[in-house]
Amino acid sequence: MRAVRFREYGGVDVLRVEDVARPVPGAGQVLVEVRAAGIQPGEVMIREGARHDRWPATFPSGQGSDLAGVVVETGPQVRGFAVGDEVLGFTHRRASHAQFVVADDVNLVSRPEGLPWDVAGSLYVAGTTAYAGVFAVDPVPGDTVVVSGAAGGVGSLAVQLARRRGATVIGLASERNHNWLTARGVVPVGYGEGVAERIREAADGRVDAFLDTFGEGYVRLAVELGVRPERINTIRDWRTAAEVGARTYGEGSAACAVVVGELARLAARGDLEVPIARTYPLDRVRDAYRDLEQGHTHGKIVLRPQETVHPR
Repeated sequence: MRAVRFREYGGVDVLRVEDVARPVPGAGQVLVEVRAAGIQPGEVMIREGARHDRWPATFPSGQGSDLAGVVVETGPQVRGFAVGDEVLGFTHRRASHAQFVVADDVNLVSRPEGLPWDVAGSLYVAGTTAYAGVFAVDPVPGDTVVVSGAAGGVGSLAVQLARRRGATVIGLASERNHNWLTARGVVPVGYGEGVAERIREAADGRVDAFLDTFGEGYVRLAVELGVRPERINTIRDWRTAAEVGARTYGEGSAACAVVVGELARLAARGDLEVPIARTYPLDRVRDAYRDLEQGHTHGKIVLRPQETVHPR
């Protein structure tokens, strides 16, 4: 089969799509033919070595957590899944950017009818991160919540989940994404110089909670706006969070199939939109990451491993 590998830390040029042995599922595991797998900013940090102390790579390293596909083989003691089942979920083995991946049965859920493959395959990291962040700041009706990076992979879901809790949501995003936010009941505000005053004006002077998906000073901005530290959550600026006492709930705080299943059902019903920015075949994985690393992507970038032109 074909799978993404890198053998040293570096930029996108260290990524290779290689022929590797097809994995065999063990006890409680299934082999999934991957139809779609999302890519994440966190994978860039790992591949570049920027998070070596926290998430070291063992070379040669694969990558990828999100996955959706069809079960083609089951190991012993598997519960709830059989060959031919359509599933989505995740792996913690950095392995889903491949034509086939082994996944633990407890990390999978059935793909709801009508849920597109691209959405199913990009739901885990962004979805659970958004879910955890909203849980951390606990918005209630009457609250005003600010979300930075509001049109990105995580932010676009966080604004919707916060709106479902009854909060007024202010979304920081570039102007080209303002119409999308407005259509989903979010108050759009442009980032850049003067953003604090624009937020105060949009919030009528009171901000109750702040979800930072972008970093670069937004935790301190939240403090400046008068938000209590326990109602600030960041997935990027851990150092400042530690200094001020803000929260850092992310993917790991909601990493379970129950949450993935809830998000998948919301998306299948049309109650949660998962924007898909672009899709790429596996052999264009470098192009996919170049796209991601430009920043300001509206929604998710997805690999489609079965579209590769190479033989298995």
